[in-house]
Formats: sequence, structure tokens, C-alpha cells
Amino acid sequence: MNKDEVIEVVQRMVARLLATNPAGVGLCLIGGARLRLLDHSARRSMDIDYHWEGDLAKKQVEVASLLRTRLLPMVKSKLGLDGDVRDGAESPFVSTVELAFYRVGSDLPRIEIPVDITHIPCLDRPVARTMDGVVFLSASDTDLLESKLLAIVLRDVVAARDWVDIYLFRTLLSPEAPARLARKLAMIKVARTVVSARLGKIRLGRVVQLRQVAQVLREQVDAAVAENLEQAGGAAMVFEEAFAITCRAFGREGGV
Repeated sequence: MNKDEVIEVVQRMVARLLATNPAGVGLCLIGGARLRLLDHSARRSMDIDYHWEGDLAKKQVEVASLLRTRLLPMVKSKLGLDGDVRDGAESPFVSTVELAFYRVGSDLPRIEIPVDITHIPCLDRPVARTMDGVVFLSASDTDLLESKLLAIVLRDVVAARDWVDIYLFRTLLSPEAPARLARKLAMIKVARTVVSARLGKIRLGRVVQLRQVAQVLREQVDAAVAENLEQAGGAAMVFEEAFAITCRAFGREGGV
């Protein structure tokens, strides 16, 4: 089993554990791991994200305790890996539990998996999704994709994986996205002029975005899908279409 396969196995174990224990009640699975686990995304996620409405720091402690006492023995038994669970970065917007796994004397590199607990603006009720008899609480499809769009314009550094996810899951976007996003921007007190400026800056940095999207396609997307995307235009096609979707969703064209 290679590093990517181990990450996916552990992510599934984390998601199932949190979905079936009191510490995970109310946690909504979001991000690329949700899209991979429940929607069969072609992109592998390197972390696992949750939305939480309450105190992020308190939930971080609860999640870390559960993963330390329950996940580490499971990973040791199933994969033969030793591991650590540590509190990671904290901010007003995200708290992280850092997972690390390793096998002494093995060629397998040290594997690190962040479990990020954050708060995204949501307009819809959470939804219950099922897989193999387990109920996974998640943000709605619409809130999930809109969180990707908001991340594009709010993060200091754009995560290229978000362009890929927006491209792959654009059908989740609501026709009401411009109005919904306007409400969310008002909720978090971000002016629309900030969005326009950000989109314009992204357009000017197109070359950097293309390079980073190409790296995501090489390293995180299933090989056959990545090859098909390459034949259809590759990173340039993915970025341009995702950027256009983002501009339209915010009621802007061309980043202006």
C-alpha cells in the first residue's frame, strides 16, 4: 500500500469514527474529503475538513481525544502503523488536529493528515448522507461548493485544489448562487469590492495558477481522469472554466 492509499484508508476510518461517536455529533463533513468519500471525486484529498457551528477550540480537544484513544489502535491493527495525534494550528476560523503515521524501518514515508475543524457560512440545513450503513452529516451540496468559491476570494493564497473541485462539481452550484453568495458576504462583512479586486488579481496571476493546477492534476487526480483532462485542454482548460464559473457566481465577469 502506497502513501496515497494509506491516506485514503485513514480518512475513511476518521470519517466513520466521527460519524458514529458522540464527539462527532453535529460535525459536518466538507471539502475534498467529503467529495471523494461520498461523491466519488476523481481528486484525492490530502486532509479532511469539518464544519462546526460551536466553539472550534473545544471541539478540537474532543476530536483529538477520540482519535488518540480510538483511531491510533485501529490504524496499528489494520495497517501496522504507529501514530501520533497532536493539536495543530488554531485561529478564529480553523482549529486543526494533526495526525501522523509511520513504520520504523520501512520505506513508507511519514504520513501527515490534518483534520481541520472550521466554520463556513451556511444557508441550508445540514444533510444526512449514508454509505455502508453509516450516516455522515454534511453541509448541503450548495453550501459546500459555495465554500470553495468563498475560499478562492478570501484566502491570502489560492489553493489550486479548489479550482479543480469547482470544475469537477460545478453542477452542484445553485442558479441562485449570486444572491446566496451576496448574503454570505454580508454575513461575514466582506465588501463586494474586495471580491472584484481579488478576482482581478487572480487573473493577473494566471501563469502561477496554471502551474499549480497542473501540479494538482498530476499528484492528486486519478490517472485516467487526469489523462482525459489533459487531452481536453489540461490545466488551462480547468482553470479558465473554474475561474469563469467563479466570476459568474459572484456576479462578475472576467474578474472585473
